[in-house]
Amino acid sequence: MSRSNQRFEQIAFVAGTTPDAREAYERLGKRYGNADPNSADVIVALGGDGLMLQTLHKFMKSGKPIYGMHRGTVGFLMNDFAEDDLNARLAAAQITVIHPLLMRARDSQNREHEHHAINEVSLFRQSHQAARLRILIDGKARLEELVSDGVMVATPAGSTAYNLSAQGPIIPINAPMLALTPISPFRPRRWRGALLPDTAKVTIEVGEADKRPVAAVADHDEVRSVRSVDISMDHKISINMLFDPGHNLDERILREQFGY
Repeated sequence: MSRSNQRFEQIAFVAGTTPDAREAYERLGKRYGNADPNSADVIVALGGDGLMLQTLHKFMKSGKPIYGMHRGTVGFLMNDFAEDDLNARLAAAQITVIHPLLMRARDSQNREHEHHAINEVSLFRQSHQAARLRILIDGKARLEELVSDGVMVATPAGSTAYNLSAQGPIIPINAPMLALTPISPFRPRRWRGALLPDTAKVTIEVGEADKRPVAAVADHDEVRSVRSVDISMDHKISINMLFDPGHNLDERILREQFGY
């Protein structure tokens, strides 16, 4: 965690589709100017967590810092909204560096699909039949068969999202770890998942894939009828998220563990 300690002269605003987000987009653009994202010093996202995830995906390879202000429904990844003193807030903001997951999925036609995920990569059963999954870590089989609705690999940033709803562990934002979490496990019934180093390569193989089809989803990118999926953290991509002092992402994740 570090302070940005720089002036952001050229601001690019992006916004969700809600009336509050669109109104904020118009008002802030008139007040501070609205630069082209390609030439901007910083991206300011106006909306909820869904809009923030879209923005992170769109600009993840740009190297530009991203600052969110809450004008949507869920705002875990956002700062409080205020029109005043935006330049000063940006200069005082703290930087949280996150890395996305890289998913490589092979489907029933032997085609390979590659997508990134900020929160998690999930595998889900596509039919009424439970999925049968074999889990390998760095090439070594660790669980020969998981019978379940699915399984996910979550980043620290995503550990408080779907992963937490599936009873997965909360991971501090700077911890070099991933959460491997089952979704409604049937066998082994008491298996609750695992914490892995963020250098691990997770391979998930689908058993009886024609009878028990499985889809793989990287945040919002879905691949149907997969045969195997490789998941690892892409350390070559670093995303700089900006948060107001005292409201950074690691503080929010810590609060989640104490229920407030």
